[in-house]
Amino acid sequence: MDKSRRGFIAAMSAAGANPAEGAETPQDHQHQSVPSDISLRVKSLESLLVEKGLVDPATLDAIVDTYEHKIGPRNGAKIVARAWTDAAYKKRLLADATAAIAELGFLPTQGEHMAVLENTQKVHNVVVCTLCSCYPWPVLGLPPVWYKSYAYRSRTVIDPRGVLKEFGLHLPDEIEVRVWDSTAELRYIVLPERPNGTENLSEEALAALVTRNSLIGVENIKAPGPEAKA
Repeated sequence: MDKSRRGFIAAMSAAGANPAEGAETPQDHQHQSVPSDISLRVKSLESLLVEKGLVDPATLDAIVDTYEHKIGPRNGAKIVARAWTDAAYKKRLLADATAAIAELGFLPTQGEHMAVLENTQKVHNVVVCTLCSCYPWPVLGLPPVWYKSYAYRSRTVIDPRGVLKEFGLHLPDEIEVRVWDSTAELRYIVLPERPNGTENLSEEALAALVTRNSLIGVENIKAPGPEAKA
């Protein structure tokens, strides 16, 4: 990472901007409501805080590096992989997510009270924050730009199936879609269904399959290719 103010600005303005975590997709445009001058606004705010001695640029760089490279959705992926491979842990996770997540050493910062929502063959869960952008940073890292957009926050509760289709997720009519509204007091992550063909994969290999979007509930996890390692 570029350990500079410019690097910080780029990280804050671009982190998670792509809902597909890769190539640009149609929903990028529909869910992207952040002004084009966001980087200038961030730079102005940062410069003012630094000038007044309220923040240290090095500290900002360290925070961004932690959430962008050391956390990201990696912690959430580890939680899911453990639940897939340890039935007792999964039971504890669904009963008391905050305590079960703490078992893995993930500190409760911006996620003091957590709940885990299990996807099944009959129920699909999706998470939103209708008031602002409450998000479980300790397990998902920086929130994607589309998650904070007004379009996603307003439309998901009204037309969840339509929104999911824009992310490429087409669910059969018989599957119930449940929308969960995060708050400052309670934040959610989704426990995706374990894909077929992963019976022989290690916990580490399973964690590598889990995506940020699947933890929010806007996509399902794809079965691994033949090159997947156990």
